[in-house]
Amino acid sequence: MALAVAAGDFTVLARYGLFGGLGHRDYLRRAEEQLTALHRQGLEVHLRVLEADDFEDYCEALGLDPRTAAARVAYAGDPELAGEPFVYTGERLAELLPVLMDDHRARVRMSVACAALLDAVGDDPAGQRRMAAVMRYVTSVFLALAEGAGEGCHLLTLRCHGPEDGEELTSAVDVCVEEGRLYPAGRDTEAFCVTLAAGVAAGGEGALLLHGDPAAGGRAAPPPGGPGERRPGDPPEGDAPARPPVRGWALVGGRLRPMTAHEVFDELADDAARGLPFPPGVDPRPGFPLPGFPGAGGGGEPLG
Repeated sequence: MALAVAAGDFTVLARYGLFGGLGHRDYLRRAEEQLTALHRQGLEVHLRVLEADDFEDYCEALGLDPRTAAARVAYAGDPELAGEPFVYTGERLAELLPVLMDDHRARVRMSVACAALLDAVGDDPAGQRRMAAVMRYVTSVFLALAEGAGEGCHLLTLRCHGPEDGEELTSAVDVCVEEGRLYPAGRDTEAFCVTLAAGVAAGGEGALLLHGDPAAGGRAAPPPGGPGERRPGDPPEGDAPARPPVRGWALVGGRLRPMTAHEVFDELADDAARGLPFPPGVDPRPGFPLPGFPGAGGGGEPLG
């Protein structure tokens, strides 16, 4: 079942007569009633977001009339939808819709990154082998990041693009570790790993930041550059409480290398210049060593 979650999408799609003259609120209430009834019958319902622009493009590509129920059913069941299905398990829509939207955004990022990855490695048998090698490497990097992050719920952010004016890809995922156990973050983890794989395979450039859990505690590291050299965002001196650490790695030619603490600060400043909020009171720290790409010692030529 495809749901028009956003009011703007609902308004556009209502012009095709898809909702029988219902308003958005009544539409969602009726959809909840239908989902509840199907769930009580023991039927497994897969959900996706009904997005106006995507639906119209889909109908145009396949020659479907967007005013027909057949078009909506075909869109809802499109096998090209990235990843495993989103299964309805009886939740109230008020609780479900934000989660469904987050899942949808992760699917979009994953689809874009998958296309970039396939373009970098090719779709022949050799390309499939390269893709498998890249994904194994990226998985090892993700696990090393989680291990190095330690206890708590941390945030990984990634931006990367191809070496020749390639499309910029971005991704973010929470990394939660409790008593040494890594808790899965679902679709966001998949999207993050595929995005990093696309950057690695394309020999791309970019940056990866690990924002430490502010509640994890610990003492602050000494300021970068030694005594007497301090910059905005440097950690506090003496016995002041530790600030949330941020560690970073630069993606250069498709390979990751640890940033210095100063480079991490500069990357945060660059993010702020791009419109992202500068995280207050953080402690920029160097990145720790990550696994190198097998057979390349962390360097080597791009795979694309």
